[in-house]
Amino acid sequence: MAFNDLLQQVGGVGRFQRTQVTLITLFMLLLFAHNILQNFTAAIPTHHCRPPAATNLSQDGGLEAWLPRDRKGRPESCLRFTSPQWGPPSANGTETNVTGATEPCADGWIYNDSTFSSTIVTEWDLVCTHKHLPQLSQAIYMAGLAIGNLVLGILADRLGRQKLLSWAYLQLAVAGSCAALAPNFPTYCVCRFLCAMAVNGINCNSLTLSLEWLPIHARPVLGLLIGLFPSLGQLVLAGGAYAIPQWRHLQLMVSLPFFGSFICSRFFIESALWLTTSGKLDLALKTLQKVAQINGKQEEGAKLNVEVLQASLQKDLPMSRGQASMFQLLCCPAIRRLSLCLLPLCVTIFFSFFGIVLSLQSLGMNIYLIQVFFGIVDLPFYFLSFWTTKSLGRRLNQMGTMVVSGICIMACALVPLDQLFLRVLLAVLGKGCIAASFNSLLIYIGELYPTVMRQRGLSLLLILANVGSTLSPLLAMTADFYPPLPLLMYGAVPVAASSITVLLPETLGQPLPNTVQEIENRWKKKSRQKKQEQQMVPLRSQPQGAATPGNQVFGSLETQPAPREAVELRTPTDPLQAHGTLNPTTPSDLRHPQDGLNQAAGQTDTPDAKPALNGRTAAALPKASGPADC
Repeated sequence: MAFNDLLQQVGGVGRFQRTQVTLITLFMLLLFAHNILQNFTAAIPTHHCRPPAATNLSQDGGLEAWLPRDRKGRPESCLRFTSPQWGPPSANGTETNVTGATEPCADGWIYNDSTFSSTIVTEWDLVCTHKHLPQLSQAIYMAGLAIGNLVLGILADRLGRQKLLSWAYLQLAVAGSCAALAPNFPTYCVCRFLCAMAVNGINCNSLTLSLEWLPIHARPVLGLLIGLFPSLGQLVLAGGAYAIPQWRHLQLMVSLPFFGSFICSRFFIESALWLTTSGKLDLALKTLQKVAQINGKQEEGAKLNVEVLQASLQKDLPMSRGQASMFQLLCCPAIRRLSLCLLPLCVTIFFSFFGIVLSLQSLGMNIYLIQVFFGIVDLPFYFLSFWTTKSLGRRLNQMGTMVVSGICIMACALVPLDQLFLRVLLAVLGKGCIAASFNSLLIYIGELYPTVMRQRGLSLLLILANVGSTLSPLLAMTADFYPPLPLLMYGAVPVAASSITVLLPETLGQPLPNTVQEIENRWKKKSRQKKQEQQMVPLRSQPQGAATPGNQVFGSLETQPAPREAVELRTPTDPLQAHGTLNPTTPSDLRHPQDGLNQAAGQTDTPDAKPALNGRTAAALPKASGPADC
């Protein structure tokens, strides 16, 4: 019996799972709003220099006399005339002031407040020589996402998912409120950094805590919920930003609700799977019995005891002897291969996703309306991704969404600016696909890593993935040289990286791996299948030549493939076959370490007649290793 069977025994997707998972995902409603908040709080309105304080505009020819024009006939944003320019020569031939000398805006700027009445740009004059400071604050925020993954991810594996989730809620509420009251730009950046740490702490722990309480068949629904509520949050942010044009009030709007999330999270139940793998079997037993009571399965919960838990989770017990470390993500061959395949996917998806969602002003449309479109388009794509995942699996769904999103974004970059409808349509479709890919990848990572290092693996990947999200706003500055270049890069990178998904194992219908040994066994199984296929290919492709004994043998093998047992005896990759005498009566305690997991999952990766060991070989057989053995 695996942990998935225990979840089914205490109610499956019962009242407890529905309540806790719904609340966790509901509290993510405004979480993503913090990531894109600077689309509104750091928006740059049109602006121009303020004339000297002692200027009499009625005598100097009005404000226009002080503003030089650019090549498109618009007032310069960062220059003014040193003296008023009175225009062309008058009708009576009087000469006008045509010196044309300019200077920087020494007396500040005048901002167009028709769209944004107050932003950090207008409050602290982050334009002209300081125009890169808003991008710097966004980069600092992205660095906070990375640090939050590192710190809160490690602590979650040591202290528990529920405790760190509660702390992250409180940190986000306090830091977000302090950012709204920040007296200057440096203080604002520090508060935003702390907000970002909490945001990714909530993301990781919400995903992990929900994932570890749900049976296998309900995991795709979790992916749908985790994508659904943040998408609705984008719509809430667009409406809130339109109704609350002052940036400080908007900052409070998305921060104060997390005080309520913190209070509710104190009643969340810790993951029984984490308690078990941490060696806290008594607490795990009490937790499962409590969940069974909530789900109306008191009788099933009463049948559980520590002995039953030990027998059911014997694969998980070795993990309690040693805590996994970040180093094991590189020292264990299977985990290393897994991490190296997932890393470029995470970096490219983050790069493209944040690149497109932070480029609202560059699309040339009303920023509030385009944000509504970006929020609405996520919903159908999440449902489509949910259906394709159930039908085709995680791997094909991941590849397809990355390719389609990249093509749409590149096409958007090549559409002329005057074709606004087609340009926005392609951008919205590209954003919907990359958002579905982003959501699917988070669930995929949680299904691939074993329980003992699931949180740390997810945290490490998200830390490194934030390199992509940090580079995306910096790449936007290249639009000064070639305007379509940022969008072209945002689209080309995910298309190029999508082929890496073929190297990942499929997780559709598979139980969550609990030990590093299970990951190793899955890779060994895949390697054995490839070797068997390679050995069968020469037998099928041998040419039919003259009647020789060799040709006759290969000819017979072409029509009748070699049995699987024969292939395995020629390539004894199974450690049990490589050690000793085969015996048809194998004691249960000498079976292959993977047999228990395969029986729980209803699968086998070896022939029905399982080879066994004699007594002498059994003594020499190494024990199944936990994560500390890597």
